Amino acid sequence: MSKQELVVLGQDGGDAADGCCPGLLTAPLDEDQAVELAKVFKALGDPVRLRLLSMIASRDGGEICVCDLTPAFDLSQPTISHHLKLLRQAGLIDCERRGTWVYYWLLPEMTDRLAGLLTRPAGKPLPSSAEVTA
Repeated sequence: MSKQELVVLGQDGGDAADGCCPGLLTAPLDEDQAVELAKVFKALGDPVRLRLLSMIASRDGGEICVCDLTPAFDLSQPTISHHLKLLRQAGLIDCERRGTWVYYWLLPEMTDRLAGLLTRPAGKPLPSSAEVTA
């Protein structure tokens, strides 16, 4: 697994996150963005995949062997592999084969992007229901 330098957005007191990752409340998604993000949300829309992602993301050391994931579910190994493949295709996790085992880790870029997308900009109130229907 490579070591990456993570940049914390918004540390300068400005609203740097808005320029890089506009949220749903700051600008409408274009068609390509919506298609791409729908794949990610679809991958997260299954309880097994959501649990797998949680197990991978919360693991001490940042990675986990598939041999530690499979026993947590009452599913066959091919089914678990299918769910992991969908999480990889969505850009949420990555993996590496080491001997007979495969190790998985979270790709924080995608979860950070989702968090930024769903976060309401600081100091900007949500429109009231009367404003939305008017």
